[in-house]
Amino acid sequence: MNLSRLLKRLLVFVLALVVFVVVLLLGPGYMLASQQVPMHANWQGADRSSSGLAPDPGEVREAVVQVYAARTFEWRGAFGVHTWIATKAEGASRYRVYQVLSWRRPTVETGYAQPDRQWYGNPPTLLADIRGDKAARAIDGIERVVPAYPDPDRYRIWPGPNSNTFIAWVVRQVPELSVDFPPNAIGKDYLPGQIVARTPTHTGYQLSLGGLFGVMLAWDEGFELDLLGLTVGVDWQSPALKLPGIGRVGMAQPTGSAGEREAEQEIP
Repeated sequence: MNLSRLLKRLLVFVLALVVFVVVLLLGPGYMLASQQVPMHANWQGADRSSSGLAPDPGEVREAVVQVYAARTFEWRGAFGVHTWIATKAEGASRYRVYQVLSWRRPTVETGYAQPDRQWYGNPPTLLADIRGDKAARAIDGIERVVPAYPDPDRYRIWPGPNSNTFIAWVVRQVPELSVDFPPNAIGKDYLPGQIVARTPTHTGYQLSLGGLFGVMLAWDEGFELDLLGLTVGVDWQSPALKLPGIGRVGMAQPTGSAGEREAEQEIP
């Protein structure tokens, strides 16, 4: 193969890659153009009230574990969501929330808080809801693995490690947790210290090169292709397309392995 032919093929590859990235950016572009993401919000006055998705601990005695996602603040919400875990031990009167915050060092925050509040004006979606003995076992596992999170002093909004990296890592370590993360949970595919890992639903495997390129194939998540943190794919269990920025287009987000429950999810 002569040099000119090699250069032509390289040029074609680079152009195809650029076109593909531009196509992936259409989703976030649509979210911005349709004004579904507030651009000039004031975080100090943003709504942080309860969404009503968490059961009242005064009425529900059994153990509860829930995983939430909500669009991030301002323009970042056009690209991704923030995720967190809320737990309530059996008989407890309040919830403990686990999450990573960019402005903290170490980044991991654990403490008693409102479990289902709006994320600075953006309503949360319920990704997982576990009750009873299974939830109690999950709480034990969460409390055991959170201190072992490998990147507590690092935070990068893109491609990771970030808040979604932390929650996805915890979910992978706790067998009782099964979460099909939305495709716009940027950072979920960043695998600290790994290239190959089980998926967060424990039903398949994924490969990721530093969160910049990856593929996933699993019974629950379906197929996903990740390029520069932007994910496109298809879910065949709860049929839906997975699109960058937009999220799922199709059936509701499943809230457990093989769609044990379903949570309502607004589709743009």
